[in-house]
Amino acid sequence: MEWINLIIGFFIANVLGYGGGPASIPLMYREIVTNHAWTTPMEFSNILALGNALPGPIATKIAAFIGYDVGGWLGLIVALAATIVPSAVALIVLLKVLQKHRQSPIVKGMTLLVQPVIAIMMLLLTWQMAQSSVESIGIIQSLIIAAVAFWAMQFRKIHPAIVIVIAFAYGGLVIPHLHVL
Repeated sequence: MEWINLIIGFFIANVLGYGGGPASIPLMYREIVTNHAWTTPMEFSNILALGNALPGPIATKIAAFIGYDVGGWLGLIVALAATIVPSAVALIVLLKVLQKHRQSPIVKGMTLLVQPVIAIMMLLLTWQMAQSSVESIGIIQSLIIAAVAFWAMQFRKIHPAIVIVIAFAYGGLVIPHLHVL
């Protein structure tokens, strides 16, 4: 029966996730962590970080991991299908409609006005992940890691995937020793 929840959860997250991965992630978080408790906030953060370090769309990587974790190979297939099929069908249909009405002020307004909603969704997800980080490693270390990551990506122009891999290595090498002390 859990595969039905996988279909519904990933279908909802991806149908409502206007704009792709960044918009789908907060919705996936709500379905995966809040509604179904398939994983914890910390585990979701790790899945998201690892998924961002790997090539390809983030939503499919999250769906594959959670689907497999919840329902094995059938869960993986079901979660991926619930993630990919709605987007593929919507893409085909909407591209035809948008091509036909691309100069319409209504279409332009719809696409412009949904952007602030996506920005708020991303801000809320960032806040939730920051709270989880502070709870697990403390505010000082969280702020230092965030500042170093910002500096590396913004000023040194290091690719985010490399920054994520470095953070994984740091977490694996340093954090366990800090908890022992």
